[in-house]
Amino acid sequence: MNESRHSPLHDEHVALGAVLTDFAGWQMPLRYGSDVAEHTAVRTAAGLFDLSHMGELEVSGPGAARGLDRALVGNLTALEPGRARYTMICAPDGGVLDDLVVYRLEPERFVVVANASNVEVVRAALTERLEPADGATLTDRSEQTALIAVQGPTAESILLGLVEPDRVEAVRALRYYAAVPAQVDGVEALVARTGYTGEDGFELFVDSAAAPGLWRTLLAAGAPHGLVPAGLSARDSLRLEAGMPLYGNELDRTTTPHDAGLGRVVRLDKVDDEGSPLPFVGRAPLEARAHAVPARTLVGLEGLSRRAARHGYDVVTPTGAVVGTVTSGAPSPTLGHPIAMAYVTPEVSAVGTDLAVDVRGRQEPVRVIALPFYRRTR
Repeated sequence: MNESRHSPLHDEHVALGAVLTDFAGWQMPLRYGSDVAEHTAVRTAAGLFDLSHMGELEVSGPGAARGLDRALVGNLTALEPGRARYTMICAPDGGVLDDLVVYRLEPERFVVVANASNVEVVRAALTERLEPADGATLTDRSEQTALIAVQGPTAESILLGLVEPDRVEAVRALRYYAAVPAQVDGVEALVARTGYTGEDGFELFVDSAAAPGLWRTLLAAGAPHGLVPAGLSARDSLRLEAGMPLYGNELDRTTTPHDAGLGRVVRLDKVDDEGSPLPFVGRAPLEARAHAVPARTLVGLEGLSRRAARHGYDVVTPTGAVVGTVTSGAPSPTLGHPIAMAYVTPEVSAVGTDLAVDVRGRQEPVRVIALPFYRRTR
């Protein structure tokens, strides 16, 4: 059996008394104290997350953009330097191999951020799909890169107090899904404004060796602003409230982007240098799926009782007919009642439809509601 890998911040988590868990082959903090307290801190102040288990794959060279256009479902040629894009890498049959965030740092330099469980799959697929004629080079930067996220309404105030003075305005002006290089407490960082919690916030890509010192600095600087370290449990409940998919739950090899309501990321309008439709892996089945009647639809479910639905539970009609499966579910600390996402048949997917979830043999009432469950107003 392979031993779990350790984040560059592992010793920091141990010193803070974190409960550690195996996640995608990594020992990562599940929580430091209370799941609900960490969740609430992110909604009301700020949370500090270690995301160093994510993978960073650099693709560079004169044909990097065109190569990524053929490898992924998105249009990376149209992405401006300094911006990021949510996209996916699909199998030839259209099934999702992973959902990704791609940053264009320079005209000929991209960083593809992959989920921890899929780094090897994404690296192998990109290696196969980037043709020699592209003049593109793939370099795995995951080992050398740590990723720290500061999320919540006070995240900007915390971070700006540590950014070098001549880069403060550049960081403050960052749009959603954009990134700029800056020094944070003297540490060279790529500062991105993306996030996975439904709140404003930043991700800091830094050298692994510099991560522990920066982590401690952020904790100290953020304490007066209400910042606390937050683990995977809070991260999961936050992303669920925000209606964001998790690979292995809402997305997997049997799911297309369209199934998950994310057909917008599939860019069928991509063209080659002659103006013809650009072939990319999975194009034909995804184009067919875009115009087909769906067999299932991803919906939000509002729990009408106290018991929460969980991943894998059956969704049923009031008469007991199985019409779907829960992909993610938990009590919502922000809303005060259980919530879930589920794939259901189209005829029961309309907002307002009353259904039930089989929770250990008992039918708990739920109602279909629009996603996301939570949207920040600040």
